[in-house]
Amino acid sequence: MNPEFFVISLLNGVSYGLLLFMLSSGLTLIFSMMGVLNFAHTSFYMLGAYFAFTISGVVGFWPALVLAPLVVFALGAAFERYCLRRVHKFGHVPELLVTFGLSYLILEVVQLVWGRSTVPYGLPEQLQGPLFSLYGTQFPKSRSFVMLVALLMLVSVWLLLTRTRIGLVIQAALKYPEMVEALGHNVPRVFMLVFGGGAALAGLAGVIGGNTYVTEPAMAASVGSIIFVVVVVGGMGSLAGAFLASLLIGLVQTFAVALDYSLIHVFKAVGVAVTDQTFGYPLLKLTISQVAPILPYLFLVLILIFRPKGLLGTRED
Repeated sequence: MNPEFFVISLLNGVSYGLLLFMLSSGLTLIFSMMGVLNFAHTSFYMLGAYFAFTISGVVGFWPALVLAPLVVFALGAAFERYCLRRVHKFGHVPELLVTFGLSYLILEVVQLVWGRSTVPYGLPEQLQGPLFSLYGTQFPKSRSFVMLVALLMLVSVWLLLTRTRIGLVIQAALKYPEMVEALGHNVPRVFMLVFGGGAALAGLAGVIGGNTYVTEPAMAASVGSIIFVVVVVGGMGSLAGAFLASLLIGLVQTFAVALDYSLIHVFKAVGVAVTDQTFGYPLLKLTISQVAPILPYLFLVLILIFRPKGLLGTRED
């Protein structure tokens, strides 16, 4: 493995992993605070990208970076207030179904408003081009910006939850809602703000992920399953676990897609001859790059078998 391949793949894997963390952090917060597994979470990610595309066409990208997550926050808070809260008393299954239905509703609205094809949501001039060159390979400014925003968001959320009065109220409302309400705090409003905040984090990921990658109606579905893998592998409700799992999965997928080695190479290295008549040859000839898309799900299965709580999970439910 040459140094150029290792360093560039490492940087690409970390940047992709941090984008996954931006998405999974909001889902993790919502689950850890409210016990709601939000199936529409990546739809808020998609909305963030489309809102940023529209707003940036009017006032530019940098105001859109702030305004689009705020719009997504308002929509998320309104959904919790007028829909999710009404079904909360009926248990987890109705909550899952209403968020599942919301994801399809958002998809149809997006296609009605912006169409079914990719929209031209491009990078601003300041984020175009390479940030630096390493071993003759250029690393783009856009991926560096994703990494910077994700790290700033991680620090901000951690400080909010552990060093502010609002964070203390949020954590107390999770474990002792009756006591917090008796002290004069509006617990339903706290939950509404938490849900809106989680949606806003997904919207922020959409703002910077939409122009770094692609903005299209299929973007929510393309990351939907992998985000749930991250949350489960990291540990349901664990922000630190989501961060660790995001980096691991980002690195695994980035390195795997570039490796064209199979089990045949392993057998040849130890002196075992393999031909097309060898038992299981179709499986033996599969390269790592070919099985790269299923590696996160294989990782998920192994975690569920050997460590059901996840890497850093604390909650049983």
